[in-house]
Amino acid sequence: MTRIAVVGIGADGWAGLGDGARAALRKARTIVGSDRQLALLPAEVTGERRHLPAPLEPFLGALADGDEPDIAVLASGDPMLHGIGASLARRVEPERLEVHPHPSAFALACARLGWPAAEVQLVSAVGRSPAVVARLLQPGRRLVAYVTGADGARALARLVTERGHGPSRFVVLERLGAADERVTDATAEAFAAEADPLHAVAIEVRPAAGTPLLPLVPGLPDDAYETDGQLTKRHIRAATLAALAPAPYDHLWDVGAGSGSIAIEWLRAEPSARATAIEANAERAARIARNAAILGVPDRLAVVEGEAPAALAALDAPSAVFVGGGVTAADLLDVCWAALPSGGRVVANAVTLESEQVVAAARSGRGGTLTRIEISHAQPIGGFTGWRAQMPVVQWAVTKP
Repeated sequence: MTRIAVVGIGADGWAGLGDGARAALRKARTIVGSDRQLALLPAEVTGERRHLPAPLEPFLGALADGDEPDIAVLASGDPMLHGIGASLARRVEPERLEVHPHPSAFALACARLGWPAAEVQLVSAVGRSPAVVARLLQPGRRLVAYVTGADGARALARLVTERGHGPSRFVVLERLGAADERVTDATAEAFAAEADPLHAVAIEVRPAAGTPLLPLVPGLPDDAYETDGQLTKRHIRAATLAALAPAPYDHLWDVGAGSGSIAIEWLRAEPSARATAIEANAERAARIARNAAILGVPDRLAVVEGEAPAALAALDAPSAVFVGGGVTAADLLDVCWAALPSGGRVVANAVTLESEQVVAAARSGRGGTLTRIEISHAQPIGGFTGWRAQMPVVQWAVTKP
Protein backbone atom coordinates (compact mmCIF):
# COMPACT_ATOMS: atom_id res chain seq x y z
CA MET A 1 0.00 0.00 0.00
CA THR A 2 1.23 3.49 -0.82
CA ARG A 3 1.65 6.33 1.63
CA ILE A 4 -0.88 9.14 1.88
CA ALA A 5 0.39 12.67 2.46
CA VAL A 6 -1.94 14.77 4.62
CA VAL A 7 -1.02 18.45 4.56
CA GLY A 8 -2.51 20.96 6.94
CA ILE A 9 -2.93 24.38 5.38
CA GLY A 10 -4.19 27.57 6.97
CA ALA A 11 -5.71 30.79 5.70
CA ASP A 12 -2.14 32.03 5.12
CA GLY A 13 -1.83 29.47 2.32
CA TRP A 14 1.46 28.48 0.71
CA ALA A 15 3.43 31.06 2.72
CA GLY A 16 2.52 29.30 5.95
CA LEU A 17 3.74 25.84 4.89
CA GLY A 18 7.04 24.31 5.94
CA ASP A 19 9.57 22.80 3.55
CA GLY A 20 8.34 19.23 4.13
CA ALA A 21 4.72 20.12 3.37
CA ARG A 22 5.70 22.02 0.22
CA ALA A 23 7.83 19.10 -0.98
CA ALA A 24 4.96 16.65 -0.44
CA LEU A 25 2.61 18.82 -2.51
CA ARG A 26 5.14 19.32 -5.31
CA LYS A 27 5.66 15.57 -5.47
CA ALA A 28 1.97 14.63 -5.47
CA ARG A 29 0.38 13.44 -8.71
CA THR A 30 -3.07 14.04 -7.21
CA ILE A 31 -4.11 16.62 -4.63
CA VAL A 32 -7.54 16.43 -2.99
CA GLY A 33 -9.03 19.34 -1.06
CA SER A 34 -11.82 21.88 -0.86
CA ASP A 35 -12.07 24.55 -3.51
CA ARG A 36 -10.81 27.11 -0.99
CA GLN A 37 -7.78 25.01 -0.08
CA LEU A 38 -6.89 24.14 -3.68
CA ALA A 39 -7.03 27.82 -4.63
CA LEU A 40 -4.25 28.54 -2.11
CA LEU A 41 -1.71 26.43 -4.04
CA PRO A 42 0.67 28.12 -6.53
CA ALA A 43 1.20 27.08 -10.14
CA GLU A 44 4.41 25.22 -9.25
CA VAL A 45 2.22 22.53 -7.67
CA THR A 46 1.34 20.66 -10.86
CA GLY A 47 -0.56 17.61 -9.61
CA GLU A 48 -4.14 16.98 -10.68
CA ARG A 49 -6.49 18.85 -8.37
CA ARG A 50 -9.63 17.07 -7.20
CA HIS A 51 -12.49 18.48 -5.19
CA LEU A 52 -13.03 16.80 -1.82
CA PRO A 53 -16.29 14.87 -2.27
CA ALA A 54 -19.32 14.85 -0.06
CA PRO A 55 -20.29 12.72 1.72
CA LEU A 56 -16.77 12.09 2.93
CA GLU A 57 -17.03 8.53 4.27
CA PRO A 58 -16.99 6.69 0.89
CA PHE A 59 -13.95 8.70 -0.19
CA LEU A 60 -12.07 7.90 3.02
CA GLY A 61 -12.88 4.22 2.65
CA ALA A 62 -11.68 4.16 -0.96
CA LEU A 63 -8.51 6.05 -0.04
CA ALA A 64 -7.74 3.66 2.80
CA ASP A 65 -8.33 0.57 0.64
CA GLY A 66 -6.74 1.90 -2.55
CA ASP A 67 -3.23 2.00 -3.90
CA GLU A 68 -3.09 5.35 -5.69
CA PRO A 69 0.55 6.56 -5.73
CA ASP A 70 1.70 10.04 -4.70
CA ILE A 71 -1.62 11.36 -3.44
CA ALA A 72 -1.93 14.30 -1.05
CA VAL A 73 -4.96 15.39 0.91
CA LEU A 74 -5.33 18.96 2.14
CA ALA A 75 -6.73 19.66 5.60
CA SER A 76 -7.55 22.78 7.57
CA GLY A 77 -4.91 23.51 10.20
CA ASP A 78 -3.83 20.47 12.19
CA PRO A 79 -5.15 17.40 10.32
CA MET A 80 -5.02 15.26 13.46
CA LEU A 81 -7.22 17.56 15.55
CA HIS A 82 -10.85 17.01 14.52
CA GLY A 83 -9.57 16.78 10.93
CA ILE A 84 -9.36 14.45 7.97
CA GLY A 85 -6.02 13.14 9.20
CA ALA A 86 -7.68 11.84 12.36
CA SER A 87 -10.40 10.20 10.26
CA LEU A 88 -7.80 8.47 8.08
CA ALA A 89 -5.78 7.40 11.12
CA ARG A 90 -8.76 5.35 12.29
CA ARG A 91 -8.68 3.43 8.98
CA VAL A 92 -5.03 2.96 7.99
CA GLU A 93 -1.76 1.94 9.59
CA PRO A 94 0.36 4.79 10.98
CA GLU A 95 3.20 4.03 8.57
CA ARG A 96 0.93 4.79 5.62
CA LEU A 97 0.34 8.37 6.75
CA GLU A 98 2.74 11.25 6.16
CA VAL A 99 1.21 14.09 8.15
CA HIS A 100 2.34 17.72 7.91
CA PRO A 101 0.47 19.70 10.58
CA HIS A 102 -0.20 23.44 10.50
CA PRO A 103 -1.18 25.46 13.60
CA SER A 104 -4.79 24.64 14.33
CA ALA A 105 -7.62 27.15 14.67
CA PHE A 106 -7.72 26.06 18.31
CA ALA A 107 -4.06 27.00 18.84
CA LEU A 108 -4.47 30.29 16.98
CA ALA A 109 -7.63 31.19 18.92
CA CYS A 110 -5.90 30.55 22.25
CA ALA A 111 -2.93 32.62 21.10
CA ARG A 112 -5.10 35.57 20.06
CA LEU A 113 -7.02 35.56 23.36
CA GLY A 114 -4.10 34.82 25.66
CA TRP A 115 -5.76 31.66 26.96
CA PRO A 116 -3.46 28.82 28.15
CA ALA A 117 -4.42 26.04 25.74
CA ALA A 118 -4.23 23.29 28.38
CA GLU A 119 -7.03 25.07 30.29
CA VAL A 120 -9.36 25.39 27.29
CA GLN A 121 -11.84 22.75 26.08
CA LEU A 122 -12.14 22.08 22.34
CA VAL A 123 -15.44 20.91 20.87
CA SER A 124 -16.40 20.38 17.24
CA ALA A 125 -19.88 21.09 15.92
CA VAL A 126 -18.74 20.56 12.30
CA GLY A 127 -21.25 18.22 10.70
CA ARG A 128 -23.09 17.94 14.03
CA SER A 129 -25.70 19.84 15.95
CA PRO A 130 -24.40 22.83 17.91
CA ALA A 131 -26.16 21.17 20.85
CA VAL A 132 -22.89 19.30 21.53
CA VAL A 133 -21.64 22.52 23.14
CA ALA A 134 -24.40 22.38 25.80
CA ARG A 135 -22.52 19.67 27.71
CA LEU A 136 -19.74 22.17 28.49
CA LEU A 137 -21.80 25.11 29.69
CA GLN A 138 -20.51 25.48 33.24
CA PRO A 139 -19.58 28.88 34.77
CA GLY A 140 -15.98 29.92 34.18
CA ARG A 141 -15.23 27.30 31.53
CA ARG A 142 -13.35 28.47 28.46
CA LEU A 143 -13.95 26.60 25.25
CA VAL A 144 -13.25 26.86 21.53
CA ALA A 145 -15.91 25.52 19.19
CA TYR A 146 -15.39 24.55 15.57
CA VAL A 147 -18.48 25.39 13.53
CA THR A 148 -19.33 25.31 9.86
CA GLY A 149 -20.99 27.67 7.38
CA ALA A 150 -21.64 31.38 7.51
CA ASP A 151 -24.42 30.81 10.05
CA GLY A 152 -22.33 28.63 12.37
CA ALA A 153 -21.49 31.27 14.98
CA ARG A 154 -24.98 32.73 14.94
CA ALA A 155 -26.61 29.33 15.47
CA LEU A 156 -24.22 28.62 18.31
CA ALA A 157 -24.89 31.99 19.95
CA ARG A 158 -28.61 31.28 19.80
CA LEU A 159 -28.18 27.88 21.42
CA VAL A 160 -25.93 29.19 24.21
CA THR A 161 -28.47 31.91 24.95
CA GLU A 162 -31.40 29.48 24.93
CA ARG A 163 -29.53 27.26 27.41
CA GLY A 164 -29.38 30.18 29.86
CA HIS A 165 -25.85 31.45 29.19
CA GLY A 166 -26.51 34.55 27.09
CA PRO A 167 -24.07 36.76 29.09
CA SER A 168 -21.16 34.49 28.09
CA ARG A 169 -18.24 36.15 26.34
CA PHE A 170 -18.58 35.11 22.71
CA VAL A 171 -15.59 35.72 20.41
CA VAL A 172 -15.90 35.00 16.69
CA LEU A 173 -12.52 34.47 15.01
CA GLU A 174 -12.65 34.66 11.22
CA ARG A 175 -9.93 33.64 8.76
CA LEU A 176 -7.34 33.08 11.47
CA GLY A 177 -3.83 33.60 10.15
CA ALA A 178 -4.86 35.45 6.99
CA ALA A 179 -4.02 39.06 6.25
CA ASP A 180 -7.70 39.96 6.60
CA GLU A 181 -8.21 38.06 9.89
CA ARG A 182 -11.04 39.47 12.00
CA VAL A 183 -11.89 38.99 15.67
CA THR A 184 -15.32 40.07 17.00
CA ASP A 185 -15.72 40.16 20.79
CA ALA A 186 -19.36 40.15 21.96
CA THR A 187 -21.75 38.21 24.18
CA ALA A 188 -23.77 35.22 23.05
CA GLU A 189 -27.05 37.09 23.50
CA ALA A 190 -25.78 40.08 21.46
CA PHE A 191 -24.23 38.20 18.53
CA ALA A 192 -26.52 37.76 15.54
CA ALA A 193 -24.36 38.22 12.43
CA GLU A 194 -23.13 35.97 9.67
CA ALA A 195 -19.41 35.18 9.62
CA ASP A 196 -16.86 34.14 7.03
CA PRO A 197 -17.34 30.39 6.41
CA LEU A 198 -13.82 29.89 7.80
CA HIS A 199 -14.29 30.74 11.48
CA ALA A 200 -14.19 29.40 15.01
CA VAL A 201 -15.84 30.59 18.21
CA ALA A 202 -14.31 31.06 21.65
CA ILE A 203 -16.67 31.13 24.63
CA GLU A 204 -16.06 32.12 28.24
CA VAL A 205 -19.13 30.73 29.97
CA ARG A 206 -21.23 33.04 32.15
CA PRO A 207 -24.76 32.03 33.19
CA ALA A 208 -27.74 34.35 33.28
CA ALA A 209 -29.30 34.93 36.69
CA GLY A 210 -31.23 31.87 37.86
CA THR A 211 -29.65 29.42 35.40
CA PRO A 212 -29.09 26.11 37.23
CA LEU A 213 -25.62 24.60 37.36
CA LEU A 214 -25.41 21.37 35.35
CA PRO A 215 -21.99 19.85 36.12
CA LEU A 216 -20.37 16.93 34.33
CA VAL A 217 -20.41 14.68 37.40
CA PRO A 218 -23.42 12.34 37.64
CA GLY A 219 -26.48 13.34 39.60
CA LEU A 220 -28.05 16.22 37.71
CA PRO A 221 -31.19 17.73 39.26
CA ASP A 222 -34.30 15.77 38.32
CA ASP A 223 -35.85 18.85 36.74
CA ALA A 224 -33.01 18.94 34.16
CA TYR A 225 -35.01 16.22 32.37
CA GLU A 226 -38.28 16.18 30.53
CA THR A 227 -40.03 13.16 32.02
CA ASP A 228 -43.36 11.43 32.58
CA GLY A 229 -42.10 10.10 35.90
CA GLN A 230 -40.03 7.21 34.50
CA LEU A 231 -36.75 8.67 35.75
CA THR A 232 -33.95 7.26 37.90
CA LYS A 233 -33.90 9.86 40.66
CA ARG A 234 -30.90 12.06 41.26
CA HIS A 235 -29.16 10.33 44.19
CA ILE A 236 -29.86 6.82 42.91
CA ARG A 237 -28.60 7.95 39.49
CA ALA A 238 -25.29 9.15 40.95
CA ALA A 239 -24.78 5.81 42.74
CA THR A 240 -25.72 3.91 39.58
CA LEU A 241 -23.21 5.78 37.40
CA ALA A 242 -20.50 5.20 39.98
CA ALA A 243 -21.18 1.45 39.75
CA LEU A 244 -21.29 1.50 35.93
CA ALA A 245 -17.89 3.28 35.86
CA PRO A 246 -17.85 5.01 32.43
CA ALA A 247 -14.44 4.57 30.82
CA PRO A 248 -12.87 5.70 27.50
CA TYR A 249 -14.59 4.34 24.36
CA ASP A 250 -17.00 2.18 26.38
CA HIS A 251 -20.48 1.40 25.05
CA LEU A 252 -23.46 1.34 27.42
CA TRP A 253 -26.76 -0.41 26.97
CA ASP A 254 -29.44 1.47 28.96
CA VAL A 255 -32.25 -1.09 28.98
CA GLY A 256 -35.71 0.24 29.78
CA ALA A 257 -34.29 3.73 29.52
CA GLY A 258 -37.39 5.73 30.53
CA SER A 259 -36.24 9.34 30.25
CA GLY A 260 -32.66 8.38 29.27
CA SER A 261 -30.96 9.87 32.31
CA ILE A 262 -28.46 7.05 32.90
CA ALA A 263 -27.28 6.95 29.28
CA ILE A 264 -27.11 10.75 29.07
CA GLU A 265 -25.04 11.16 32.22
CA TRP A 266 -22.79 8.27 31.17
CA LEU A 267 -22.03 10.30 28.01
CA ARG A 268 -21.64 13.60 29.86
CA ALA A 269 -19.09 11.98 32.18
CA GLU A 270 -16.93 10.41 29.45
CA PRO A 271 -16.67 12.25 26.10
CA SER A 272 -15.27 9.28 24.14
CA ALA A 273 -17.98 6.86 25.26
CA ARG A 274 -21.23 6.03 23.47
CA ALA A 275 -24.56 4.64 24.58
CA THR A 276 -27.67 2.93 23.26
CA ALA A 277 -30.97 3.57 25.03
CA ILE A 278 -33.53 0.79 24.58
CA GLU A 279 -37.12 1.86 25.25
CA ALA A 280 -40.35 0.14 24.22
CA ASN A 281 -42.59 3.20 24.55
CA ALA A 282 -42.48 5.42 21.45
CA GLU A 283 -43.28 8.62 23.32
CA ARG A 284 -40.55 7.97 25.83
CA ALA A 285 -38.06 7.11 23.09
CA ALA A 286 -38.70 10.50 21.47
CA ARG A 287 -38.34 12.17 24.86
CA ILE A 288 -34.94 10.53 25.38
CA ALA A 289 -33.67 12.10 22.14
CA ARG A 290 -34.90 15.53 23.24
CA ASN A 291 -33.21 15.19 26.62
CA ALA A 292 -29.97 14.16 24.94
CA ALA A 293 -30.02 17.29 22.76
CA ILE A 294 -30.81 19.61 25.68
CA LEU A 295 -27.99 18.16 27.77
CA GLY A 296 -25.39 18.18 25.01
CA VAL A 297 -24.96 14.55 23.88
CA PRO A 298 -27.17 14.24 20.78
CA ASP A 299 -24.57 12.59 18.56
CA ARG A 300 -23.34 9.76 20.81
CA LEU A 301 -26.68 8.39 21.99
CA ALA A 302 -28.59 5.93 19.81
CA VAL A 303 -32.23 5.41 20.75
CA VAL A 304 -33.71 2.01 19.89
CA GLU A 305 -37.46 1.60 20.19
CA GLY A 306 -38.27 -1.97 21.10
CA GLU A 307 -38.82 -4.59 23.80
CA ALA A 308 -35.84 -6.15 25.52
CA PRO A 309 -34.41 -8.72 25.31
CA ALA A 310 -35.49 -9.13 21.65
CA ALA A 311 -34.38 -5.57 20.78
CA LEU A 312 -30.84 -6.30 21.98
CA ALA A 313 -30.01 -8.91 19.36
CA ALA A 314 -28.89 -6.50 16.62
CA LEU A 315 -26.95 -4.07 18.82
CA ASP A 316 -23.19 -3.61 19.01
CA ALA A 317 -21.78 -5.41 22.02
CA PRO A 318 -21.78 -3.40 25.25
CA SER A 319 -19.00 -2.65 27.71
CA ALA A 320 -21.59 -2.09 30.44
CA VAL A 321 -25.32 -2.67 30.86
CA PHE A 322 -27.81 -0.86 33.04
CA VAL A 323 -31.22 -2.44 33.54
CA GLY A 324 -33.57 0.12 35.00
CA GLY A 325 -36.84 -1.21 33.66
CA GLY A 326 -38.05 -4.71 32.85
CA VAL A 327 -35.73 -6.57 35.24
CA THR A 328 -38.34 -9.32 35.54
CA ALA A 329 -38.53 -9.92 31.76
CA ALA A 330 -37.70 -13.55 31.03
CA ASP A 331 -34.01 -14.17 30.27
CA LEU A 332 -33.18 -10.42 30.17
CA LEU A 333 -30.28 -10.51 32.62
CA ASP A 334 -28.93 -13.72 31.03
CA VAL A 335 -28.95 -12.11 27.57
CA CYS A 336 -27.19 -9.00 28.87
CA TRP A 337 -24.59 -11.12 30.66
CA ALA A 338 -23.88 -13.19 27.55
CA ALA A 339 -23.34 -10.03 25.48
CA LEU A 340 -20.68 -8.63 27.81
CA PRO A 341 -16.93 -9.20 27.38
CA SER A 342 -14.66 -10.01 30.28
CA GLY A 343 -14.43 -6.91 32.46
CA GLY A 344 -17.89 -5.72 31.43
CA ARG A 345 -20.28 -4.44 34.09
CA VAL A 346 -23.95 -5.05 34.82
CA VAL A 347 -25.94 -2.81 37.15
CA ALA A 348 -29.63 -3.55 37.73
CA ASN A 349 -31.95 -1.55 39.98
CA ALA A 350 -34.99 -3.19 41.57
CA VAL A 351 -37.89 -1.42 43.28
CA THR A 352 -40.49 -4.21 43.61
CA LEU A 353 -40.39 -7.43 45.59
CA GLU A 354 -40.53 -9.41 42.34
CA SER A 355 -37.58 -7.58 40.80
CA GLU A 356 -35.65 -7.88 44.10
CA GLN A 357 -36.04 -11.65 43.83
CA VAL A 358 -34.60 -11.56 40.31
CA VAL A 359 -31.49 -9.56 41.26
CA ALA A 360 -30.98 -11.64 44.42
CA ALA A 361 -31.00 -14.79 42.27
CA ALA A 362 -28.63 -13.14 39.79
CA ARG A 363 -26.19 -12.39 42.59
CA SER A 364 -26.37 -15.98 43.77
CA GLY A 365 -25.52 -17.20 40.29
CA ARG A 366 -23.12 -14.53 39.04
CA GLY A 367 -21.65 -12.93 42.14
CA GLY A 368 -21.28 -9.20 42.63
CA THR A 369 -22.86 -7.02 45.28
CA LEU A 370 -26.37 -6.23 46.44
CA THR A 371 -26.92 -2.79 47.93
CA ARG A 372 -30.14 -1.42 49.38
CA ILE A 373 -30.31 2.34 48.88
CA GLU A 374 -32.80 4.32 50.91
CA ILE A 375 -33.16 8.09 50.41
CA SER A 376 -35.32 10.46 52.46
CA HIS A 377 -35.93 14.17 51.88
CA ALA A 378 -36.91 16.80 54.43
CA GLN A 379 -40.41 18.09 53.58
CA PRO A 380 -43.08 20.17 55.35
CA ILE A 381 -45.48 18.36 57.66
CA GLY A 382 -48.03 20.92 58.73
CA GLY A 383 -46.02 23.70 60.37
CA PHE A 384 -43.03 21.42 60.93
CA THR A 385 -40.51 19.49 58.85
CA GLY A 386 -40.13 15.73 58.60
CA TRP A 387 -38.49 13.04 56.54
CA ARG A 388 -40.36 11.64 53.55
CA ALA A 389 -38.82 8.46 52.13
CA GLN A 390 -38.47 7.51 48.48
CA MET A 391 -39.11 3.91 47.57
CA PRO A 392 -35.96 1.94 48.43
CA VAL A 393 -33.87 0.61 45.55
CA VAL A 394 -31.96 -2.67 45.62
CA GLN A 395 -28.98 -2.48 43.29
CA TRP A 396 -27.11 -5.46 41.89
CA ALA A 397 -23.67 -4.61 40.51
CA VAL A 398 -21.21 -7.11 39.08
CA THR A 399 -18.13 -7.24 36.83
CA LYS A 400 -17.87 -10.19 34.46
CA PRO A 401 -14.69 -12.21 35.07
